Amino acid sequence: MPGEDEVDRRVTLATVAREAGVSLPTVSKVLNGRSDVSPATRAKIERLLDSHGYCRRTPGAPQSPLIEIVFHELESVWAMELIRGVENVAKRTNATVALTESGTRQAPGPEWIAGVLRRRPLGVLLVFSTVPEDVKRQLRSRAIPFVIVDPAGDPDPDVPSVGSANWAGGLAATRHLTDQGHRRVAIITGPPDLMCSLARLDGYRSALTMAGLDVDPELVRFGDFHVQGGYDHALELLRRPDRPTAVFAGSDLQALGVLEAARVLGLSVPGQLSVVGYDDVSLAQWSSPPLTTVQQPLQRMAEEAARMLLRPPDPRKAAQRIELATHLVIRQSTAPPADG
Repeated sequence: MPGEDEVDRRVTLATVAREAGVSLPTVSKVLNGRSDVSPATRAKIERLLDSHGYCRRTPGAPQSPLIEIVFHELESVWAMELIRGVENVAKRTNATVALTESGTRQAPGPEWIAGVLRRRPLGVLLVFSTVPEDVKRQLRSRAIPFVIVDPAGDPDPDVPSVGSANWAGGLAATRHLTDQGHRRVAIITGPPDLMCSLARLDGYRSALTMAGLDVDPELVRFGDFHVQGGYDHALELLRRPDRPTAVFAGSDLQALGVLEAARVLGLSVPGQLSVVGYDDVSLAQWSSPPLTTVQQPLQRMAEEAARMLLRPPDPRKAAQRIELATHLVIRQSTAPPADG
């Protein structure tokens, strides 16, 4: 005999099917992420499931013990660090790590959700700034836990997330340069629509204020976190007659672009230009010269997020937000300015 909860679930699904004007198997297809349902019908059923408060109280066993990581960009140094962190946790629980590329920096694409509902993983780790409301509802209605690993943004308060201290990192990088005597310090931060870019910029501004220096808007640039963006902005900055003596780059990749621009212009680092990066990815120590940078603990962030996914949920508690500390790693790309 089915239990009371099972009867209630069947009644709810039958009601949804009747109100949507579809068969019960069609509702089942939507619940299981099948692709053979039209987008309009799928959206109608999802709205009705949500309005009726449908939720699997005891989710069935996943098809495989799978932790899924969803990136907007898989071919990046950040992705590799995060994958290693998740794998460190997954191998202790005999789980498999699956990788998906979807969407933009802000959120996964709409095509992803149907696939994850079919796969029914143990949990989903999202490397995005936000999660759309309809995606949250669908994951929660299927009892699939999710966590944002947040090197980029500021997630909604109802979304579990793991991030790092971006403002403190920007402050530490810039203070290192002003403490060495630099008075014209430029910044090439990340895209202006990402909270991490703005937080690092705020840390930079705070450090200049603490040193009694004005913020010159001509020395503030928004990049894209990649080598080419760092190179292009650095060429413009370093060709100025009043060029900066130091550059804080909002990522190690942008810092590599700054180093290349300095080489092209015949400027020695750190003799004529000091450079600080951000992230401390593995290649930072192999640049020429080895890069002073702010270490963002990407592997630890991913490990914490994976543990959150595997931890039994507590509905009485608010969504957990973990912020890990950053710290400055001093190498050979910074020195006092040549004029003292």
